[in-house]
Amino acid sequence: MGWITEDLIRRNAEHNDCVIFSLEELSLHQQEIERLEHIDKWCRDLKILYLQNNLIGKIENVSKLKKLEYLNLALNNIEKIENLEGCEELAKLDLTVNFIGELSSIKTLQHNIHLKELFLMGNPCASFDHYREFVVATLPQLKWLDGKEIEPSERIKALQDYSVIEPQIREQEKDHCLKRAKLKEEAQRKHQEEDKNEDKRSNAGFDGRWYTDINATLSSLESKDHLQAPDIEENNTKKLDNSEDDLEFWNKPCLFTPESRLETLRHMEKQRKNQEKLSEKKKKVKPPRTLIAEDGKALNVNEPKIDFSLKDNEKQIILDLAVYRYMDTSLIDVDVQPTYVRVMIKGKPFQLVLPAEVKPDSSSAKRSQTTGHLVICMPKVGEVITGGQRAFKSMKTTSDRSREQTNTRSKHMEKLEVDPSKHSFPDVTNIVQEKKYTPRRRPEPKIIPSEEDPTFEDNPEVPPLI
Repeated sequence: MGWITEDLIRRNAEHNDCVIFSLEELSLHQQEIERLEHIDKWCRDLKILYLQNNLIGKIENVSKLKKLEYLNLALNNIEKIENLEGCEELAKLDLTVNFIGELSSIKTLQHNIHLKELFLMGNPCASFDHYREFVVATLPQLKWLDGKEIEPSERIKALQDYSVIEPQIREQEKDHCLKRAKLKEEAQRKHQEEDKNEDKRSNAGFDGRWYTDINATLSSLESKDHLQAPDIEENNTKKLDNSEDDLEFWNKPCLFTPESRLETLRHMEKQRKNQEKLSEKKKKVKPPRTLIAEDGKALNVNEPKIDFSLKDNEKQIILDLAVYRYMDTSLIDVDVQPTYVRVMIKGKPFQLVLPAEVKPDSSSAKRSQTTGHLVICMPKVGEVITGGQRAFKSMKTTSDRSREQTNTRSKHMEKLEVDPSKHSFPDVTNIVQEKKYTPRRRPEPKIIPSEEDPTFEDNPEVPPLI
């Protein structure tokens, strides 16, 4: 059975961004709704309301919808027109194929002055004598009735014959009410009998006494293995009985009443529950997919079935996964190992064995904002592991090459020979030598003798006289 909930209204309000209070059009058809409620509180601005093909038995809780213009209640269990006086803007009302037998209840629609179209076909009242004349005379604001336009001459004639038609309609209503009362009593009696039969079936095999004999319980446990085959046969017989009951229910003739509609709905729910139980039993839990073999070797797995490309360079391995563009990144989990990489996409594993050993700590994973692809960069290490036997190849990196160059230079370098006996630590105190002070001599004046002087000697060490 369905109920009108806030979640149900929001799911049917996607065209309004799931906003309820400003909703103008709402469709709740084929939801198995039994009662009309909450709409007048949550959706005050409604103009169009679709409620056809449900199990609503009474028109209620719509009087506060002042802006409502179109109300569709076709294919429901309504027996009386009521509680629509507050819908001031109501212009179209569809009550096709209901159970309205009180035709005089249409007088409540006289307050809806904007009502132009009314549909009552498929109701018991539509088979009354002078049904159309009575409706046309009672509702002067109507323009269309059951899809046919009301002509002025038809309205004048209906008003003239109204005094004669009304008592006839009253008598037909009384007859219909008596028949409905009898049908309700029969439906209640039948429902009670079905409940009793179900109780008997549920308590079948139980005689109402409790046994505490230990020997009896032990014997029953011992005989449980022998009873497994009969139990399987009983299950098969139960399936046959259910199918026979289903055929009997659908082939049984019945009157079209609100009770019969509810009975068919209960029967369909019962069948649905039985099918769900059978499907749960038939469902087998899938074994988890093996990602690593028994010998410890990783396997290639692509359960999400997505495209990928692998690029193997000298320095790193690049894996490009064509992940779905609009998938949330929180649904992706990346795990890089030295010999393989594993990506979980919505719980489905993608695993790929790598051609060379990589460094998991220095690996990186990025996702494209335009295409949604996942790019995983995995730098290589100095050793490569091949399939089968492990063959180690020396891969020269930049650091190894620099070390080799320094070693070769050190071999060709010439060193100076130093006497080890003279090798000692330098004396720090004698690094700077002190200069001894020598007094400066004053030069003596040189006397230059004249050439005519016989005692004159030319001494070059004597400076010349100024």
